[in-house]
Amino acid sequence: MINEVLNLTGRVTVLLNDNIVREIDNLVVTTGKGYVASRMMDATVAVMSHMAVGTSSTAAAAADSALGAEAGRVALTSTSVTDASVIYSASFPAGTGTGALTEAAILNASSGGTMLCRTVFSVVNKQAADAMTIQWTVQAS
Repeated sequence: MINEVLNLTGRVTVLLNDNIVREIDNLVVTTGKGYVASRMMDATVAVMSHMAVGTSSTAAAAADSALGAEAGRVALTSTSVTDASVIYSASFPAGTGTGALTEAAILNASSGGTMLCRTVFSVVNKQAADAMTIQWTVQAS
């Protein structure tokens, strides 16, 4: 009998003004796992295209489908695949997604949409003049 398990894990790196300020693990939520399964069947579900940040410190949970308090959302600047990993990158320019940020997510729409994963982290204070980049790796193992 063959018994294989597919695990999805991830790591998030937050850069503020080109300096790494946070490195945290992420949670692939239940809707994200459903998304992966549906994409294995066909391509009728929209690809992951956006990243959002927010100000809620509520712990990430498998049932999450949206950020607790979204502060900004941008289109992904790049997506690449290396072996069994997908790397998503997004840039939040000056004036976008400002405040005491504590959460982030990857989604497949400019508003609403399906959430792939969510993470919560210690406060990153993004001022109006700051630029922030988030690099998010999701690995299948």
